[in-house]
Amino acid sequence: MSGLFGTAASSSAAAANSTTGDISKDIALNNPPEDGISDISFSPQSEHLAVASWDKKVRIYEINAQGGSEGKALFDHEGPVLSCCWSKDGTKVVGAGADKAARLLDLGAGGAAAQQVAAHDQPIRCARFVDVPGQSTPVLVTGSWDKTVKYWDLRQSTPVATVTCQERIYSLDSKDKLLVIATADRYINVVNLDKPTEFYKTMQSPLKWQTRVVTCFTDATGFAVGSIEGRCAIQYVEDKDSSSNFSFKCHRQSPPNTRDISNVYSVNAISFHPIHGTFSTAGSDGTFHFWDGGAKHRLKGYPEVGGTISSTAFNRNGNVFAYAVSYDWSKGYAANTPQGVNKVMLHAVQADECKPRPKAKR
Repeated sequence: MSGLFGTAASSSAAAANSTTGDISKDIALNNPPEDGISDISFSPQSEHLAVASWDKKVRIYEINAQGGSEGKALFDHEGPVLSCCWSKDGTKVVGAGADKAARLLDLGAGGAAAQQVAAHDQPIRCARFVDVPGQSTPVLVTGSWDKTVKYWDLRQSTPVATVTCQERIYSLDSKDKLLVIATADRYINVVNLDKPTEFYKTMQSPLKWQTRVVTCFTDATGFAVGSIEGRCAIQYVEDKDSSSNFSFKCHRQSPPNTRDISNVYSVNAISFHPIHGTFSTAGSDGTFHFWDGGAKHRLKGYPEVGGTISSTAFNRNGNVFAYAVSYDWSKGYAANTPQGVNKVMLHAVQADECKPRPKAKR
């Protein structure tokens, strides 16, 4: 497999047999934001990466085959940007954030300014493009701290539908007809986009502590949940076999010379590999890991990257894994120092790193 940064076959046999991954060849994105990085998102159609920041901007970079990067476009918000996403055809980028607005840049519009396409009564925490049956144009869904989810036809200034949730929206994600909405107080609402204004299911998170992130499986049969307490849960929409649902500990560290003590870190980001369906977790401990959910097994764990990881993303082919090293507010305002690092790193995914384990023969 020929990937970015050379061929994936170049990984050594020793690395292939180790569960410890190598980040020594990871490449930093050129000219990253100078303030906190809240979200990163790859185009589904090209090697372009959108980066949302607390500096009130969304930047779009082009990534070349050698791992080099070049800024191609940016647009401004009136407050910190908390989320960014791409349209399915890769021509539009949306940012959403603390200015209670979502703004869209049409990359095919020849230098036209970004346009406001959504509004809420409180900051917008997350935005995604979704496919809603019967809609001939892309639909944008936004989730806000005002406890509502709104659907937007980009040609209209008012939402085509509004759904009220139990609490503030902390995270949402969509794949095919599945939309999953996670709120404060650990509520999770599952929506079948055939009926976008109804909750197909409502449940409490299988994890006992506050939800940080929900991410849909690549086959849209379920979702993963990450919490502030160093746990991840795998949850199928249809509970035909309850043993399929499980949770596991991650992003925990035991200090040297201690027993029965673990420092617990937030799981900030979960990303699914677009080809293999395996997934990554990344957290406040500054590490990321690749997992095989089907085998309930960790494929690779990586060393600390020099700061908390706030967001992650695979590119469309799954041969590049990007991770943002930036303060995640896990220790409050006082820990946000000017010396904090803000960078996005590009990791060339080797052939063995994300493949599921072979099924054991019976």
